[in-house]
Amino acid sequence: MNKLLAEAMGILVATIARLVTGAQGHWYGCPPKAEQRIYFANHQSHLDWVLIWAALPLDLRAHTRPIAAKDYWTSGKFKHWITREVFNAVYVSRQRTEDQDPLEPLVAALKAGDSLVIFPEGTRNNKGVPQAFKSGLFHLAEQFPNVTLVPAWIDNVQRVMPKGEVVPVPILCSVTFGAPLQLEPGEDKRDFLDRARDAVMALEAVAA
Repeated sequence: MNKLLAEAMGILVATIARLVTGAQGHWYGCPPKAEQRIYFANHQSHLDWVLIWAALPLDLRAHTRPIAAKDYWTSGKFKHWITREVFNAVYVSRQRTEDQDPLEPLVAALKAGDSLVIFPEGTRNNKGVPQAFKSGLFHLAEQFPNVTLVPAWIDNVQRVMPKGEVVPVPILCSVTFGAPLQLEPGEDKRDFLDRARDAVMALEAVAA
């Protein structure tokens, strides 16, 4: 019963997301494909991972898990339930200790064969231009060279769910997926992260 309820809620959330934003996935650099992937995108709103998830075909959603801040998304019973049961989120802690590897939950999910949705900026950014990417994407690419890395650009979502607001406003949005990239042998961490950020930013012009 709980599983059926979660599946029904997932379909409802995806439908509402599309109705409110009009967003659909635009696959310019690669097709939607049943392979293990890390989707990485710009980060503007709490709705970001919902839009990417909703833009995926139904059969890919079950194996694609968003990254969610544990302290925020487990702070209420409904938020905890929907992220756990509907989106199968990977919770990460923002309060880190010296002996804690923040990538451990992500590594475990990838080892289990799941795909991930991550935001390498780390925090939401309403300035339009993505901030410098943090090192997590590099370390995941280094540890999982066979996982496909797919850049994505989420456009206009900050106007749907501005920071600090809880009620979405109907605004036309889009999610544009680009060509996969990979970590080159011997590539410097900062060079790779800058290249990944450039790949995301380049999709803005395609989405316009």
